Amino acid sequence: MRSLFSLAFILAVSLAGCGILPDQIDETAGWSANKLYTEAKTAVAEGSFEKAIKYFEKLESRYPYGRYAQQAQLEVAFAYHKQQEPASAIAACDRFIRLHPTHPSVDYAYYLKGLVNFNEDLGMLGHISNQDATERDPKAAKESFESFKELVTRFPESKYAPDATARMKYLVNALAAHEVHVARYYMKRGAYVAAANRAQTAVKTYPDAPANEEALFVMVKAYDALNLADLRDDAERVMKKNFPNSEYYKRGLNKKEAWWKLW
Repeated sequence: MRSLFSLAFILAVSLAGCGILPDQIDETAGWSANKLYTEAKTAVAEGSFEKAIKYFEKLESRYPYGRYAQQAQLEVAFAYHKQQEPASAIAACDRFIRLHPTHPSVDYAYYLKGLVNFNEDLGMLGHISNQDATERDPKAAKESFESFKELVTRFPESKYAPDATARMKYLVNALAAHEVHVARYYMKRGAYVAAANRAQTAVKTYPDAPANEEALFVMVKAYDALNLADLRDDAERVMKKNFPNSEYYKRGLNKKEAWWKLW
């Protein structure tokens, strides 16, 4: 026992003298590509995403060619996503798409990229503060929509297409609602031209979004405040055609009272 202890001590001292500490020894040294990939997948299954990322990156670094490296480039994006590192996850997706545009799993790369931005748009801060999603910067929502749109357009038969389509519908209304929120913000400050423009953007860009009912209402009230009768009548005509039973009629579409009393 004493001999074994002395040998271990001498080894530790020798390694330290070389600038290498025992806890710095690479446990993966000598692992094959298959071994690295298998251990990385096991780490993912166990929820050890930081370890999985380390193994996937070592795999690509040591064995840059072949199917294991390609798969590692894609699966490391998922590990980054689960590790709550969205920027790294998106960068990994973009890299995979750029390097392997015809890969059988490239549809998943587009889907994952959309999903990362989708979850980023929901945002941890929004959950903590109960902030309305329409009040936040829509950049992530727009990028998520574009990724899902690319997936559905290029790979309509993909198994990810149905979920991507459903998320796109949600995002369309969220983006339209954001424009309406901004329009309402301008209305509060008496910036009626800006309010009408943002509401019009919602109607033109997202023509089928339910939020356009309120967008048209904002346009009617903004044009009314600006004494632009023709534009007001046009907006009201479109509103009555598309939303004949709108609740905003009950709130006084034709009344001249202050607009904020109608919300």
